[in-house]
Amino acid sequence: MDLHIDEAWKEMTNRLTSWIDSLIVSLPNIILALLVFIIVILLSKYFTKLTWKILSKSSLQKSMKNLIAKLISVMVILAGLFLVLGILDLSKTLNTILAGAGVAGLAVGLALQGALANTYSGIVLSYIKHIKFGDWIESNDYEGEVVDIDLRAVTIKQSDNNLVYIPNKLVLENPIRNFSTTAQSRVILKCGVAYSSDLEFVRDLVCKTISSHFDKVENTKEVIFLYTEFGDSSINFEIRFWINSTSSLEVLKAKTVAMIAIKKAFDDNNINIPFPIRTLDFPENFKFNKPTNN
Repeated sequence: MDLHIDEAWKEMTNRLTSWIDSLIVSLPNIILALLVFIIVILLSKYFTKLTWKILSKSSLQKSMKNLIAKLISVMVILAGLFLVLGILDLSKTLNTILAGAGVAGLAVGLALQGALANTYSGIVLSYIKHIKFGDWIESNDYEGEVVDIDLRAVTIKQSDNNLVYIPNKLVLENPIRNFSTTAQSRVILKCGVAYSSDLEFVRDLVCKTISSHFDKVENTKEVIFLYTEFGDSSINFEIRFWINSTSSLEVLKAKTVAMIAIKKAFDDNNINIPFPIRTLDFPENFKFNKPTNN
C-alpha cells in the first residue's frame, strides 16, 4: 500500500515539475502574448473613435455608425486573438476553436432567428433614407416621432409623450407612413350649416377666416372649400388648407384654431351649426289620451 502511494506521489511530482519547466520555458511567449493582447484592446478603442470621427461627416444614421464602429472593433480584437494564439503556439487549439465556432454558430443562428431578423432589419433601416431621427411616422398602428433606431427596435415618441418600441422586422415588413417627407401638411376640417344659410356667404366667410388665422394661407385661393352633401339636418362642407409643419400634433393644433375661429365667425354672423333633430308628424284627427287621476 505504501509502495503505491510513493509511486503516485513521484508521478504527480514529475508531472508538476514538467509543467513548471514548460511554464518557465513559455514564460517569454506568455508575457509577449499579454502585451500583444493589451495593445490590441487599445487599438480596438482607437479604431472605434477613429471610425466615429470619419463617419461623423457622412449622412449615415447614428445606429449605422455605431454598428460599423463595433464591427471594426470586433475584427481588430479577433485578429489580435489569432495573433496571440500563434505566439503561444496553439495552432491546433485554433483549428478546434474554429470548428467548434461553426457548429455553435449554426445552433445559435437557429435559436435566434427572430433576433437576427430584427438585427438585419435594423441595419437596413439605418441605411435607408426613408426613415430617420426626428421624422414623424405611422407604422403598425402607432404614430409618433422617431427618437432612436437600434439593432432591435425603432423607438417612437407619441404625442402623449409615451415611448413605443416597434421591432425592426415589423417596421421593415409593413407600410410606413412618413409625415416628414414633405415640408407641409394638409389640414382637413368638416362642418355643417343650417339649410336656411346663405351658402355663398358661408363659403366666403370660412375662407376669409382661415386665411386670417394662418401665415401660410396668404389668400382665400389657398383654402379649398367644398360642399359635400345634403345631410339629415344640415348642409355639410369640407375645408382644406396647408400648414408649415409635418407633425401630427401640429395638425391637430391647427384644426383646433380653425374650429374656434369658424365657430366665432358663425356666431358673429348668426350662422347656425345644427345638430341632428327629429320631427314627428301626427295626423289631424290624432287625439292625445290624457291620463285620469284616480
